[in-house]
Formats: sequence, structure tokens, C-alpha cells
Amino acid sequence: MTRILLKNPEAIVSCDREDRVFRNHHLIVENEIIVSITDSIDQDALFDEVIDCSGKVIYPGLINTHHHFFQTFVRNRLSIDYPSMTVIEWLDKIYRVFANFDEEMIYYSSLTAMSDLVKHGCTTAFDHQYCHTKPNGIKMLDQQVKAATEIGIRYVGGRGGNTLPREKGSTIPAPMLETTEEFIADCERLIKTYHDNRPFSMTQIVVAPCQPLNCYSDTFVESVELARKYGVRMHTHLGEGENPLMVERYGMRSLDWCEERGFVGKDVWFAHCWELTPEEFVKLGKYGSGVSHCPAPAVLGGFPILDMRQIRDTGAIISLGCDGSATNDSSNLLDTLRMTYLMQAWHSKVRGGCVTPYDVLLMATRGGAKTLGRPEIGSLESGKAADLFALDLNRLEYVGGLHDIANIIPRMGITEQVDFTMINGKLVFYNGELQLVNEYELKKEADKCQQRINELVD
Repeated sequence: MTRILLKNPEAIVSCDREDRVFRNHHLIVENEIIVSITDSIDQDALFDEVIDCSGKVIYPGLINTHHHFFQTFVRNRLSIDYPSMTVIEWLDKIYRVFANFDEEMIYYSSLTAMSDLVKHGCTTAFDHQYCHTKPNGIKMLDQQVKAATEIGIRYVGGRGGNTLPREKGSTIPAPMLETTEEFIADCERLIKTYHDNRPFSMTQIVVAPCQPLNCYSDTFVESVELARKYGVRMHTHLGEGENPLMVERYGMRSLDWCEERGFVGKDVWFAHCWELTPEEFVKLGKYGSGVSHCPAPAVLGGFPILDMRQIRDTGAIISLGCDGSATNDSSNLLDTLRMTYLMQAWHSKVRGGCVTPYDVLLMATRGGAKTLGRPEIGSLESGKAADLFALDLNRLEYVGGLHDIANIIPRMGITEQVDFTMINGKLVFYNGELQLVNEYELKKEADKCQQRINELVD
């Protein structure tokens, strides 16, 4: 047994059901579990490690519910001008670049994204990996499992896929196209190989066909059948500009199309949803489905910003996602919290108010845990996973704002690297360094790998 004492933090923001903030308390970890938050320590207690947290605030680890790790290799590219395009136009252009990715690129691009996440307090990350290219290898998600294991992040892998060819109206180049049979077979392989449904598991798999517009109907129907056979969750993009084309093609909007195929329920969550109507959010609430709000791509593309209060009132689950680096340019979930709050505030006058900064923090913690069906994460409580991060607030720039620790991150725009990140009871980022990998050696190799994609973009 490994026992760790987080000693004398300024505060512990628990994000528990009582929304408690503990002052003058300590946090004790045994192996991967928080065993107590206490105001006294047994002087005879033995600890394998004592971390002095004086002047620091401890928060639950952030949970990212939508990302595309591989896109770190195609970010900051004005040659693919996302703000000047519709999502469909952007997909049509950038998929031609994605079609050249191979397994090595997936491995290093994933490490790049994961390192950014971990350094900014993210402890659990879902990645929607739909970049499978037949000439270069289809075992892309296996590379992400390898990367996540090395860096120490709690990983949820969404096996994405696209099955509708370009000649039938999709944006998918031939090298990235799969049949429904191929897609379902690999989903099943990944579930059998990697999915661990035990509490505190570090790897889980989600069945995640990429989007209704780029898949045959049977892809979604068989995804539902497979996911419910194995008790895994489902995910897809929805309400991201595709509805006019879906109405033209099928005579119905995307959510109705998904509902007709059974792709709704408590085991399903959708990314983006900025195109959904208030009535459609009510439908999501009826089913208990989730929404992953990704503010950065919405802002960058000039698209509508979700009304968080309206969605919350329907009973739909709200969580937060960075989204792909090609429509965000970073994997900093703290920045996502800040942008989420600012955009809610931007609309507050016409919407009659907005959520609080603490509400936004809850979306990234408890909301993310509920979205992924992981009750053992998302808050700091006895019996929960030791997934947490600390901020050192003993800085001049924070003077005047420390009276309200629960709201401080989104409200004051704290987006820098955290003091440390602990995942499953292990320090994975500490004193400015990743603890389980040699960051500088990995960067050298990642740079070499990324260069191979440059000529395909510029």
C-alpha cells in the first residue's frame, strides 16, 4: 500500500454534492483512492510521501469529453482557414490531409495533446479517434492506449469511423473510408482488448461513429447493437452544421435520425449541438443523453453558443470538451473553462442571466464524470479516485481574488500550468515536469514525425 499526504493546502474545492470547500484540512490518499479529507493528522501515521501544499488549492481533476488528439499536427494553419468556412467545407478540405496520417503520427500527436491536458489539470480525457487510414494502418487507437499508459492519463477512447463514400455526399476521401462491417469488427476488437469496466480503470472504449452525415444508416444501427451488447457508451458529432444536408438527404434533422436508429439514451452523448433547437434539447433531457460543449471551435467558426441554463433545465447532462486542435489550437481545458464562462456571460443580457463560474467548473468535473458513466471520478471525496490538481495561488497577480476559491478559475482566467497533477494516486506532473516520460526526448521524436505532415498542408 502507498500512502500519500497532501498537507496544509489553503483550500480543497471538493465539487461534491454539498459543494463543500474545506479550509485547514489535509487530503490522504491510499493507492489510487482518496481515503479522507481531515482537519487532523495522526502524529504516528506513516506516509510514503508528504507533499507540502501550503498556499495551494486542490481541485478535482478536469474531465475532457470531446477531443481529436491527432489534430495537434495540423494546428495553427491559416492555409486551412476555419473561421472563413462552414464546418462541412472545412471537413472537405482537411480530410484530404488527415488521409495521410499513419500510426506513428497518431502516437506522437496523441502524446502532444495529452501532455498539454495533464499540465493544465486534466486527469481523464475522451478522444474521438476517427482517423483510420487503410494504407497506413487502422490500429490507430491502439497507439493512443500506448501513449496514455506512458503519460499516465485516464483514457477513454472513442473508436470513430466513416462509411459513406464521397460520391454519395460525404466528405470522406477513399483511404479513410470503411465499411460498416470493418468498423464494427474493429470496435469489437478494441472492446475485447482494452475496455475495463471496473471502477478506477485507466482505459475504456466508446463506440463512436463520426457523424450521421458521413455514415450509412446501418453503421449507427449496428453501433447501438454492439455497444449495448458489451455495455459501453456511444458518442458522435451532432448539430454541427449538418442539419440542412440531413433534411435534404433524409427528410429529417440529425437528432430525429439518431432517435429513429436508437442512438439516444443515458449511454449516449453528443458533441457540439449548437444547431439544436430548444425542443431538441428537451428531447435529449427526456432520454438522459449528454452534451459536450466545445466553446473554442464555436467561437473560432462564428457559430452559436449553447444556452447552458436552458440545457441544464431539460435534464440533459452538460460537460466540456477542448475539441480537436485544428479547431482550437490547444489542449488546455482550463482555457476551455474560461472561454465557456465568458461566452455565457456575453449572452447573459438577452438570456436573462448565465451560469456561475463554479457551475462551469462542475461541468468539467461532475458533469464529465456523469457523461462518461464514471461515478468514481469528478469530485474529491472519501472513496473516490485520487484524480486532482493543485494551483499555487501564492502569487501577486491573484491578490484581491482569493476570497472566492470555487469560482476563481473561469472568472479570473487562470489558464497557466498547474502546480501538480495527480491521476489514480500517482503524480504525473510535478515541479514543471512530466513524471512518467522523458518529455524532451519525446519532443525530438514528435518534431521529426510532425515534419512529415507539413508538406501536405502548406
